[in-house]
Amino acid sequence: MNAESQAIDILLLGSGGREHAIAKKLAASPRCGKLYIAPGNGGTSQEGENISLDENDPAAVAAFAKDHGCGMVVIGPEAPLVVGVADAVREAGIPCFGPGAEGAQMEGSKLFSKQLMERAGVPTAAYGSFTDEQSALDCVNAQGAPLVVKADGLAAGKGVIVATELEQALDAVHECFSGAFGDAGNTVVVEEMLTGPECSLLAFTDGITVRPMATSQDHKRALEGDLGPNTGGMGVYSPVPIVTPEEHETMVAIMHQTVEQLHREGIDYRGCLYGGFMLTPAGPKVLEFNARFGDPETQVILPRLQNDLVDVMLACAEQRLDEVELSWCDDWAVSVVLTSAGYPGSYEKGKVITGIEDAEALDGVTVYHAGTREQNGQILTNGGRVIDVTALGATFEDARNLAYAACEKIDFEGKTLRHDIGLRALKGRSAWDA
Repeated sequence: MNAESQAIDILLLGSGGREHAIAKKLAASPRCGKLYIAPGNGGTSQEGENISLDENDPAAVAAFAKDHGCGMVVIGPEAPLVVGVADAVREAGIPCFGPGAEGAQMEGSKLFSKQLMERAGVPTAAYGSFTDEQSALDCVNAQGAPLVVKADGLAAGKGVIVATELEQALDAVHECFSGAFGDAGNTVVVEEMLTGPECSLLAFTDGITVRPMATSQDHKRALEGDLGPNTGGMGVYSPVPIVTPEEHETMVAIMHQTVEQLHREGIDYRGCLYGGFMLTPAGPKVLEFNARFGDPETQVILPRLQNDLVDVMLACAEQRLDEVELSWCDDWAVSVVLTSAGYPGSYEKGKVITGIEDAEALDGVTVYHAGTREQNGQILTNGGRVIDVTALGATFEDARNLAYAACEKIDFEGKTLRHDIGLRALKGRSAWDA
């Protein structure tokens, strides 16, 4: 058996629905030997071995990977990337899928990302950055609403406030500087509010070559009709039917521009670069970059990927992505997130989940665990976003109907979900013109 087809043991970091989707795709590869997931969830334990390991401790991760002969480490969430886990793993001589601390600033610092976009000539919202509250308040008062106020650092998805009223924007600035987001709010970025449909375009990259993935569109708001507070994502579909070929070409070009700029600045970026776009009347503009796979976007993108994920990730880690061409199935994918009552606010844990096997018995359905844990042979809720129910279908409607039919089979106390995932896109571009 030659080195290019040899099975390797893999360590995957993370515990959400994204990580279950990655684990399932890795485990399906003939190149995947032993798969360790740290810390994992109630679903990842079916794909490999959940282990107790501090995913945010660079030395501990590198030591585990070395001691267990891992041939690759895959980093799911943003926090381990920002603290430099990938750097420690590479220094230990182990291939790693995920950028080092410097590249992870694309997500770890809104200001770093905006400044790099400026240098790269990437279209994005006009902005100002502030390290004291009064200057930020003065800017907001001068600009008026609507505005977007962002805590500069990682804030677990909660540091971005879309303010349609002036008072909202002023309150958001005060919230950031009051310590509500910890050190993440020490610097605040104030942006113009872009309008149009949103679209995510993720790409594999080894820091030189860029391979765009399929488009996807998340639903961030907690309630139907895109109302309520922002969440980590309530549902998603792929591909995005309202994107024109010209818009897609522009987004792909922007991803290339961004990686080229990182390379020019000596930043070695290997992993997934996530582009969050707004399809404005003036063309696609970048809302934000993330330094990893999206959640729940991964749960509709990876099921459509026909390549061996171990091969693709290893090619990124070893800087030979130019050898890989991506292939996608023609099916549509729709994923609906089942959440605990009260999410994204406070919620209870430990509710028994039933019906997962019945849902997965439907042809074309995969259930990805997010906030779950296993106890005494039962699967219990263990987070706000509990389950991602993903369905593949020949048409958008087929996939959507199948996903909701599968959702009906799963139950737990306090189960909540949005029933309108994908409905707007089915109505066409005009649905965003209101």
